[in-house]
Amino acid sequence: MCGIAGTYRWPDGKIVTDRLTETLAHRGPDGAGRYGHPAGDGEVQLGHRRLSIIDLSETGAQPMVSGGLALTYNGELYNAPELRAELEAAGVRFRGTSDTEVLLEAWRRWGTDCLPRLRGMFAFGVFDERTGELVLVRDQLGIKPLFLLRRGEGLAFASELKALAGATGGSLEVDHAALVASLLYYWVPDSRCAFREAEKLPPGSWLRCRPDGRIERGRFWNLKDVAAEGRERARAGEQPDLAAVVEESTRRHLLSDVPVATFLSGGLDSSYLTALAARHQPGISAYTIGFRAEDARFEAMPDDLRYARQVAERFGVDLHEIEIAPNVLDLLPQMTYHLDEPIGDPAAINTFLICTAAREAGVKVMLSGMGADELFAGYRKHLANLLALRYQRVPRPLRRGVSAAVDRLPVATSRRGLRSVRFAKRFLSFADLPEETAFRRSYTMYDQEELLALVDPDLAGTVDDVLTEHADVYEDNDLDDFVNRMCLGDARMFLPGLNLAYTDRSSMAASTEVRVPYVDVEVVRAAFAVPGERKIVGRQGKAVLKEAATSILPREIVYRPKGLFSAPLRAWMSRDLAPLVREVVNDGELVRSGFLRRDALARMVAEDAAGQQDFSKHLWHVLTLEYWYRDATSGSGQSTRQTAQESGEFQ
Repeated sequence: MCGIAGTYRWPDGKIVTDRLTETLAHRGPDGAGRYGHPAGDGEVQLGHRRLSIIDLSETGAQPMVSGGLALTYNGELYNAPELRAELEAAGVRFRGTSDTEVLLEAWRRWGTDCLPRLRGMFAFGVFDERTGELVLVRDQLGIKPLFLLRRGEGLAFASELKALAGATGGSLEVDHAALVASLLYYWVPDSRCAFREAEKLPPGSWLRCRPDGRIERGRFWNLKDVAAEGRERARAGEQPDLAAVVEESTRRHLLSDVPVATFLSGGLDSSYLTALAARHQPGISAYTIGFRAEDARFEAMPDDLRYARQVAERFGVDLHEIEIAPNVLDLLPQMTYHLDEPIGDPAAINTFLICTAAREAGVKVMLSGMGADELFAGYRKHLANLLALRYQRVPRPLRRGVSAAVDRLPVATSRRGLRSVRFAKRFLSFADLPEETAFRRSYTMYDQEELLALVDPDLAGTVDDVLTEHADVYEDNDLDDFVNRMCLGDARMFLPGLNLAYTDRSSMAASTEVRVPYVDVEVVRAAFAVPGERKIVGRQGKAVLKEAATSILPREIVYRPKGLFSAPLRAWMSRDLAPLVREVVNDGELVRSGFLRRDALARMVAEDAAGQQDFSKHLWHVLTLEYWYRDATSGSGQSTRQTAQESGEFQ
């Protein structure tokens, strides 16, 4: 796993590429390299920062140049052994054992036709010295990031947006539509980018730069098509052996020349992966988190630690426990820098602290249970949306009475939060709405009126555009299965836009690679061949995955209440962050610029403080957005970078 960067027909390409690559040093502290070659009337420059995972020798160094091809690559190919054997049978001779060399030779033999055959996570740039063409590629599901910037006939690319912002001297303009989308979701969807000129290469696609200035784009994998194929398999009665598929994916994800550990929250997804990994790698290490007792008590958080300990003891896992009690005032600007775009999920802090602890113990690679909830309908929102269909059959006068009664209930007392009341209020905020609107409202931060009241009135059209985009993506399928429509929407938007994004940035900030065995092309194919009625059974989400997991896990782990990989936000907001919230509301850059309206923010703060509504998540995201905006408008993020460097994070 690495950081990649480069330029194509870009002024001062060598200098800019070196600057891009240096910004990515945290992604690859084990080595650095650069390659240059003429391209048309300009040149190509490829940069690389290496985190050595497979083939630790110099034969795995990058950019890798061989026989007229040059490759800079970030990722892991879990089917590299099979591809290597096929290429060797065709007469290819390999110098080393890296998957980088396998990818280079696969490209030489098959070109873009090799892409659907790749099983793994990857983003790469490959240059052909004979044709002068540069091709950029991103993996099927968007696990690995790739940001692009085009100016005239020139192009720059990098694994992180902060590199592109720095390379242009802070001249990139903030895209207010992306910020509106960020407010709605608390992350920037993969279809948008926080700066106007920049873009993200879409998952499952490639872009070819030609020396005459032409740009060609193509797709080699489409999640919508995979879901449609799965529907047909389900109709034909073809049901996958899910336990076998997940175990095979987990085994492949253990491929490494350095130690591998796991995240172990004590929930189903991470426990299942950890148990499977321990079967193939006895004595594997795992990392879990706990919270300060007073924070967990205030937040009414479940005791996940005891389940993690139970799994570790049963499967002989070496468990490391980390208490999440960060100095959030210091960590907030550092995380804003790490995350590239305004992402308001505090789980990014957990990932960063776990990966930091693992790295200090010598671990470079970790397995995460990310993706199972999206693919197998494991979130509360999935069940809640099904329940909403039944709730709509309740007579309207009775529904109005229930809503009025719940609205009067507090979400917190002076001593603790009331999670059941928070869930009830959340449910009633969307239970009466049409399908797409209800699904969106079940996991986003605001309804249309609330969002309009929060932002500059001149952005009303932008709000409409953002909401329309969600509807277009959600409805862009032919599925007749409500549960799988939700899963497809999540896999296309929620997974790459939030969970994979923060996982990549947070882990790589700690120079650690996180692998996601559930977000694997074969697991995804299997997931969409499972009808929704087998994913949610009664009130059990992920029912089919739980059934598979019982082959190895005890039932008390499989069917325990759903855990949380979050943070005690209400506790933090009421104590550590209260002064900062007041500062941002009264005199923040977002308010002074007119993007956010002070009166709407002040109302949120007042209602949250009174315990009538839970706006802790909303206000946390406003803080992340404020820090990001300050850096973005002050010139390439210098203030946050300086803060992080002074604290030793980037030394």
